[in-house]
Amino acid sequence: MSARGISVEDDRAWQAVLGRDRGYDGRFVTGVLSTGIYCRPSCPARHPRRENVRFFAGPEAAEAAGLRPCLRCRPNDAARDEEAVMRALKLLQDAEEAPALAELAAHVGYSPTHFQRVFKRSVGLSPAGFVRARRLALAGDALSAGASVTEAIYEAGFGASSRFYEANEGRMGMAPSAWRNGGRGVTIRWAVVQTTLGPMLVAATDKGVCRLSFGEGREELAARFPGAELIEGGAPFAALLEQVVSAVERPGDSRAIPLDVQGTAFQEAVWRELQRIPPGETRSYAQIAAAVGKPGAVRAAGSANGANNVAVLIPCHRVIRSDGSLGGYAYGLDIKRTLLEREADKRP
Repeated sequence: MSARGISVEDDRAWQAVLGRDRGYDGRFVTGVLSTGIYCRPSCPARHPRRENVRFFAGPEAAEAAGLRPCLRCRPNDAARDEEAVMRALKLLQDAEEAPALAELAAHVGYSPTHFQRVFKRSVGLSPAGFVRARRLALAGDALSAGASVTEAIYEAGFGASSRFYEANEGRMGMAPSAWRNGGRGVTIRWAVVQTTLGPMLVAATDKGVCRLSFGEGREELAARFPGAELIEGGAPFAALLEQVVSAVERPGDSRAIPLDVQGTAFQEAVWRELQRIPPGETRSYAQIAAAVGKPGAVRAAGSANGANNVAVLIPCHRVIRSDGSLGGYAYGLDIKRTLLEREADKRP
């Protein structure tokens, strides 16, 4: 019995099953020949023996092979869930006013609580969170196009400026007015320090690190933030700089270091997922895309990875190709290889 039409390799599919990775639900089903059932990759039941497993593109293929759906994870509901989420997304994108969760769930034939879980599992955000993220992205686009902050806020559908600032609170990023002005009005402290990986630029606002790169200096920083006031060094910056250097020279979990970076809602979701990769481990671009609820957005995940402004602190070096090769890295493969080797040496 062989899998037909499956969109991922068997080895990667098996790793998704072992990890109960919900990001792969809907991409394939797991057929267990010894029990005659098929499951979602995320099924909570005890894992079968690998030799008893075959992978199928979907429920139809598995049932054609004589298997029946698991009563615990109900894999034949995955297609229905996906269709419901797509209908909800269209409604959310077309609506001038975001519908309440109860209204949205009724529209697609689900209970509110269950649909909230289904939607978040698929998209990575709750329906309300998706609306906020979409409006923030629209506001960012308007600011980049030259609109004033006030114009951008109302064009994006926020009824009041207070709603915009509430939605923006807690996101990675500078104040909205700085989005289109190259950091205008922001003070950035910076330094170039020598590390075992070469000269390293570290720059930070009062919110956190906004740039970490190798082989760059003040000129490149000024080009990136032409509107900011750049101040070299300084006492308030010294302690943060020491933390950053330590994170690079003795790699580990650096999530305690504050960041001040800005991206689209999708980019920021990818960056957060990168920060969840434990030191000493790697992920593929496909795994990252699936983890943020967009399994078809592998290229976009790669682009988001490349748009990372703070190397090491958002560990884009932990992303490799599906075949196990290193892939690319903005600062050269030698640095990427060294970082991965250091982290592997520290792995328990």
